[in-house]
Amino acid sequence: MKHVTLRRRSLVALTLALAALPAPAASAAAGSSPSPAAPDHAVVRELQRHAHPLRSTEPGGSTADLAAFASMARGATVVGLGEASHGSKEVFAVKDRLFRYLVEREGFSALATEMSWSAAARLNSYVLTGEGDPQQIMREEFQDGYSLLNTEELLRMFRWMREYNRAGAHKVHVVGMDFSDAGPEQYERILTWAAAHEPSLVPELRRRYAALRALPGGVATRMAAHNALPFAERRTMAEDAEAAYRLLARAGEQDPWVLQEAWIISQLATSYTFDIDDPAQAGAMGRHRDRTMAEIAVWWQRRTGDRVVVSAHDGHVSYETVMPAYYPVTTGAVLRELIGGEYLAVGTSLYEGDYRARTSESAAGVFSVGPAAPGSNEHTLGKVRYRDYYVDLRAVGRDPVARDWLDTARPTFVIPGRYPNLPAPPLALGRAFDVLVHLHHVHASVPLPSSC
Repeated sequence: MKHVTLRRRSLVALTLALAALPAPAASAAAGSSPSPAAPDHAVVRELQRHAHPLRSTEPGGSTADLAAFASMARGATVVGLGEASHGSKEVFAVKDRLFRYLVEREGFSALATEMSWSAAARLNSYVLTGEGDPQQIMREEFQDGYSLLNTEELLRMFRWMREYNRAGAHKVHVVGMDFSDAGPEQYERILTWAAAHEPSLVPELRRRYAALRALPGGVATRMAAHNALPFAERRTMAEDAEAAYRLLARAGEQDPWVLQEAWIISQLATSYTFDIDDPAQAGAMGRHRDRTMAEIAVWWQRRTGDRVVVSAHDGHVSYETVMPAYYPVTTGAVLRELIGGEYLAVGTSLYEGDYRARTSESAAGVFSVGPAAPGSNEHTLGKVRYRDYYVDLRAVGRDPVARDWLDTARPTFVIPGRYPNLPAPPLALGRAFDVLVHLHHVHASVPLPSSC
């Protein structure tokens, strides 16, 4: 999620974004705007009663402190691991630690992330076979709105996945839930399959995909070029992409993976047809994105039988939105609609610290937030005696006083990927998440070099 100026932007402008948040006053950015009074000691007592201290945010070493987390996730086929910030080192480190634990102890087999399907296909080849240099793949794929993903923390996780796959038969996969870009390989996989199995479709598929395939190479360049086209051309490209998908869906021979790739291209092309100068279309675009991400995760889980970790911003994995005008329905809400209690929403929160965020289309900087202000969710969470911990909010909510606190919206650090921003919109934690991981202090994520 990130802050953007709403001027003729497509979905690419909202990639990893919380749209159109106003710039904050300095006090709001520091978390010093008091809101409802802090709850009484009963709430802190219940939080502390159910909290489980984290030995460390860093992966590796003993996992005895995560046994309770395993119990919380045991009935889920999809676990959403959120991030309060796209740019904080410890947030991604603890998510890496939890992901490894779910893979090693609970049999999870897929990491579905806020990256394009096309980028994930390249990383998936690397973690399965060792093909390619992950740092080069990340540098080439994580551009524009995805640039905050190009970090040492994520590189470490992908390298761990490769080593895990090298060691045993239980393979883990990378899945892209997002769709602001499709690389040339995605079209070639479709056309190659059609040439081998339904050759009569190839001329029409080439015609329908011609404009999309003609976009200039390079992720950032391709996305910008697509977005710069007149709306009429974008609509025609979307109609052609939908027609190509329908052509494959009606073919005598079909392949579910090819159909999925074609469907994602159709969703991509559709995403560029929204004009978010129109508030109604801005909301429709956010709805389109979150529903598509949820449907991709569920498709993978149902097709493969894998238990899936969904890794995305808190504003996506949560059940309730913090920006209803631009994200009226979250990925988490759609996942609950599609698979019910098989989805577990795990949010992260932070009391204070640093984060990386983008200040322009190409630049990023390091900014600070907190300490949490009285009246905020984090101010109360920070009163628990553990520095870093996780807590089952469903268990906390069995106490009526705590339930009332959990169901009341309060300022919360939900930090977009663009600065300036308003990092503390109101959120009711108990309505947003099942489980919460709270970190006291975080540092900015470590970007990978732009060349290697």
